[in-house]
Amino acid sequence: MAILGAGMIGGVHLRSARIAGAEVVGVLASSPERSVAAAERWDTEVAYPDLDAALGDDSVDVVHVCTPNFLHVAQAGAALAAGKHVVCEKPIATSAADAQDLVRVAEASGRIATVPFVYRYHPMVRELRSRVMAGDFGPWQLLHGSYLQDWLLSPDSTNWRVASTTGGPSRAFADIGSHWFDLVEWVAGVRIAEVLAETVTTVAERPTAAGQTFSGASPSPSPHVPVTTEDALGVLARTSEGVLVSSTVSQVSAGRKNRLWLELDGADASGVFDQELPESLQLGYVDRTETVVRDPSSNSAEAARLSIVPAGHAQGYLECFENFLQDTYAAIRGESPDGLPTVLDGLRSAHLVDAVMASASQRAWTRVPH
Repeated sequence: MAILGAGMIGGVHLRSARIAGAEVVGVLASSPERSVAAAERWDTEVAYPDLDAALGDDSVDVVHVCTPNFLHVAQAGAALAAGKHVVCEKPIATSAADAQDLVRVAEASGRIATVPFVYRYHPMVRELRSRVMAGDFGPWQLLHGSYLQDWLLSPDSTNWRVASTTGGPSRAFADIGSHWFDLVEWVAGVRIAEVLAETVTTVAERPTAAGQTFSGASPSPSPHVPVTTEDALGVLARTSEGVLVSSTVSQVSAGRKNRLWLELDGADASGVFDQELPESLQLGYVDRTETVVRDPSSNSAEAARLSIVPAGHAQGYLECFENFLQDTYAAIRGESPDGLPTVLDGLRSAHLVDAVMASASQRAWTRVPH
């Protein structure tokens, strides 16, 4: 495989790909000089000078697109057209129309194209989904939760995601809210039919210099420019069956590093998953509460399949990525892993992003294309 993009998430792909059994042939960064530096840092064979060189490398079977959002459609589409399989970071596009175009290219190519909605790969998420599929919770009463971070709390923190020209018109929702809604729909087995959203930008100006993701405040002063993307938002939604859904999404919530919290309330029981405490589920009943821990000997088959280490030995985000890439490479070999997120899921997410941003702009309920 080859990696396009040498930032934080590119490093995560590199590590997980090697663990999943891939040979990392080369890397393309934002300039030839940075490609050389990344190849040395990552101990890869090739530093590609440009995209054509990467896609023209016949030794490459899979291209991992880990670049800023505005480049995803063109780079992933070119890779598919060149006969490569693709792993494309989300959002796969900065509009639903562009995401639809990428799906058409993927379908025409006959290649595998997946998207890292990796929280699906927590074993306890699979355990929760298996209980949903078994009917343990009854009809849904309410689906709610939040996804909170604080890495952009400081007015001196910035990143390429902040600028709409590179990150797209949505930041907080497209970056992390998309994960929350992917989990709600996939785990609960529902489809969001309409949304009512309100966005807020709490930091009016940020530095022009683009810092590393999760790096905090910039150590050196630079001119500040107006921020055109949202820092936080609230979303109220209804499923196609009329179930109420609510979510708070923020990248400016102090002390919250990566808290994806999800509660599914049914007529018979409720289930809670907290990504910062990924080794357990909290189940609620009228007369009691229970804690279910990750244990391959007693969990569902899918939860056990994704348990890399024995019970009591914590596994988390990086193992999610490893499992996701294991399933991606299995699909390339002709297998059909359960729950593997593809560009179709990326298109679904793009429709949700467009609907949320339209609702916030119009301050009105907005339909989400099915």
